[in-house]
Amino acid sequence: MTRTPDLPPPEFARRGLVAEAKDAVTLRAALLVFGVLALQLAFITSYIGAFHEPTPHEVPIAVVAPTQQVARETAAQLSDLPGDPLDPRVVADEATARRQIENREVDGALVVRPRGTVDALLVASASGASLSQAIEETVAGAQRVERRSLEVVDVVPDSPGDARGLSSFYLVIGWCVGGYLCAAVLAISVGARPANPHRALIRLGVLLVYSVVAGLLGTVIAGPILGALTGSVPALWGLGTLLVFAVGAITLALQGLAGIIGVGLAILLVVVLGNPSAGGAYPYPLLPPFWQAIGPALPPGAGTFAARSITYFNGQALTGPMLVLSAWAVGGALLTFLLAWLRRKKAAEPTGRPGPPTAADRAGG
Repeated sequence: MTRTPDLPPPEFARRGLVAEAKDAVTLRAALLVFGVLALQLAFITSYIGAFHEPTPHEVPIAVVAPTQQVARETAAQLSDLPGDPLDPRVVADEATARRQIENREVDGALVVRPRGTVDALLVASASGASLSQAIEETVAGAQRVERRSLEVVDVVPDSPGDARGLSSFYLVIGWCVGGYLCAAVLAISVGARPANPHRALIRLGVLLVYSVVAGLLGTVIAGPILGALTGSVPALWGLGTLLVFAVGAITLALQGLAGIIGVGLAILLVVVLGNPSAGGAYPYPLLPPFWQAIGPALPPGAGTFAARSITYFNGQALTGPMLVLSAWAVGGALLTFLLAWLRRKKAAEPTGRPGPPTAADRAGG
């Protein structure tokens, strides 16, 4: 005897496509889809807005000349260029200018040689090849008006394995991706919001272990294995550990605030806003004002600046970026723990409704 296949009930068969769609797509799902669309459009806007027209603006540059009068006149000429591309400041001598470049106080230096027609331009391609090229083009344009030319000297060049000085930026991006993905995996596996402070501490502990391992492996790949970054391995390892933990802690905190939507908020903060403003492809002086302003305060920007300082500048000017990363790490961890504590406290509060009788109640009659 052949069995007839199961058929849907008549009322199901009569339902139209619109009714099926309403039943299949919940309001929450629709809102999430619109949220993804908004995140995508923000991504496009942020990256194109930051990169579509890189223009130097108030790039700090030292000016050296045999006399203070010539130095001041040259600085004034550079300061008056249309669009304010340079921020010139007079220094005592070439040695001082070199030292300021190596300490990341200025991004270049013009050394005037009045006895001839060729001046020296000191740059540091390790700060970003696009920035040193922008300085060269801007100063060369001003020199042509005076019928003078330039001899470009790269005071702090990038290494042969670090094309255009971008390896630091890509290493930092990898560390950031690992940080928010680790926090997202914890949310998917055991719930977006930790149930109590102990669970929050466990997640933070797992994140810390992951950060130590990720920081070390990223450093080893970029340094000894590929030869792209030749800076101190312990210093880069420490930076990577702090950066991964900071991004992961931010993601955990945002998940504690908004549930799984917190992962999207972390991507908005770190990827959509942080990556294009990090000073990687185009250093800060080439970015539009908005991205130039937020970049140093976000983990990708602080991490990129610190990685370049460790690799090429003997760790100069590290205090600011490390304080930024530490603030994100500590703030994210404390907020994660506080939200878990509040969640536990709220769950423990009496609801005001009588619960089922306990054994003691029954015994007491």
